[in-house]
Amino acid sequence: MASASTKYNSHSLENESIKRTSQDGLNQDLNETVPRLPGETLITDKEVIYICPFNGPIKGRVYITNYRLYLRSLETDSALILDVPLGVISRIEKMGGATSRGENSYGLDITCKDMRNLRFALKQEGHSRRDMFETLTRYAFPLAHSLPLFAFLNEEKFNVDGWTVYNPVEEYQRQGLPNHNWRITFINKCYELCETYPALLMVPYRTSDEDLRRVAAFRSRNRIPVLSWIHPENKTAIVRCSQPLVGMSGKRNKDDEKYLDAIRETNKQNSKLTIYDARPSVNAVANKATGGGYESDDAYHNAELSFLDIHNIHVMRESLKKVRDIVYPNVEESHWLSSLESTHWLEHIKLVLTGAIQVADKVSSGKSSVLVHCSDGWDRTAQLTSLAMLMLDSFYRSIEGFEVLVQKEWISFGHKFASRIGHGDKNHADADRSPIFLQFIDCVWQMSKQFPTAFEFNERFLITILDHLYSCRFGTFLFNCESARERQKVPERTVSLWSMINSNKEKFKNPFYTKEIDRVLYPVASMRHLELWVNYYIRWNPRIKQQQPNPVEQRYMELLALRDDYIKRLEELQLANSAKLSDPPTSPSQMMPHVQTHF
Repeated sequence: MASASTKYNSHSLENESIKRTSQDGLNQDLNETVPRLPGETLITDKEVIYICPFNGPIKGRVYITNYRLYLRSLETDSALILDVPLGVISRIEKMGGATSRGENSYGLDITCKDMRNLRFALKQEGHSRRDMFETLTRYAFPLAHSLPLFAFLNEEKFNVDGWTVYNPVEEYQRQGLPNHNWRITFINKCYELCETYPALLMVPYRTSDEDLRRVAAFRSRNRIPVLSWIHPENKTAIVRCSQPLVGMSGKRNKDDEKYLDAIRETNKQNSKLTIYDARPSVNAVANKATGGGYESDDAYHNAELSFLDIHNIHVMRESLKKVRDIVYPNVEESHWLSSLESTHWLEHIKLVLTGAIQVADKVSSGKSSVLVHCSDGWDRTAQLTSLAMLMLDSFYRSIEGFEVLVQKEWISFGHKFASRIGHGDKNHADADRSPIFLQFIDCVWQMSKQFPTAFEFNERFLITILDHLYSCRFGTFLFNCESARERQKVPERTVSLWSMINSNKEKFKNPFYTKEIDRVLYPVASMRHLELWVNYYIRWNPRIKQQQPNPVEQRYMELLALRDDYIKRLEELQLANSAKLSDPPTSPSQMMPHVQTHF
């Protein structure tokens, strides 16, 4: 991925030769293969000039399917290939007009969600640009043209069903729930209590469903406090919700106050419930003007409130834009550190990690259960709960455990993937777009750098998740909440990303992984220990030396392969040996005892 010969790799891409008459009217016998997935169809192909920001103009042929834009160089001295899922495209603009005279000044400018821009120059005659613009716009933004997202057309088959990875009852049972303090409620089984919550919720045992309805009326979007995770020994819990609807008049709700007390009392050793409000305090106060707010000391006597100063989705969006400006297409070496600092991206990563560490530490120490919320409880809240759970519970540091964590805390609890990513939507300037999930994965990567043996998965696993966050090839990240996915029958009609990953796990494994059951991870969240994720943010730039695989890691992989080979040969020898032993001896030498050397 580091070179201009950019390849979007997938083990399940099927290569097919395509013979057809091109849209330019030329008969093309394409001996070269163009990768296609089952269910993927070629829409058009066209000769273009790709304005490569690193190597200058390159003549090539672009193929547009209902899933991807694929460019192959036609120049003998360039092996350039671009393979871009259309879901990655954020914006398509026409550059130049009918009067443009400059070389390669007439064409299309394509902005992508994965930190790159693509520019294609086309001939001015014969509506060449218009055809390509209309085709790309139609298939990159299918929802605006009453077309299905590609995930609903994808016919890939895998030997593992990723939709079975997460079962909420099994995950709660793994945590030892329900118990005499916590119970499962089915009050939301038809999503009537809260449309953006999952059907199954874990709540304090002594709270009735009627109590829950009254609490929902006082919480933004009816997102009541529910359990995410419980400590296996000290029984303190991580609970998540949205802000209380206090408003400017400082409204109180006795049912909500009583409910938070019930949460605190699920652990008799705790005299206080700790509330972490992810927002800066000034924002929480400002939210009162729109009917929101926070838990005041005078209303919630047995609670301690702390603000974590994590900024909102709009600040994060602008910060990532600044990162994009400094990493693509050119990296300004002479001002790199000051440029990176001006984006504030690593400062935001630091604040998210710092907040999660506070949550994890409070629970791990057994000092108190923790309630986490932001405004609506689906952005910063998901970051904090999932990262704290990753620090506390080694199960989530395995490949399937991490998939469960994402399914549970992000997908089932209603992080608005459709709104934040804009799947198939042409409105690139939508104020709801924000890189909240990317930020979470970045935090996970930072942790994996500090604890290189603690995670079963490798960097490729994290990058693959981010690539398919945008690609629309799988149904995993589509729509805003569980109820919408059920209405669209997503598990029945689409393939899960986890199907692809879990059918080829070896590719995503960290060779240094050492399983540790009770280890709590506390990453260092100081700026000196955080770094920009070069292999993700700057992977398209061939001039930046990528962080190649660690030579120790490469040697370790070679030794593992050698070990597997020796074990295989030993097994073959033992089989041959046992076959000989089963034959009747014909000579004294064959009657000698066989000496086996243990490997």
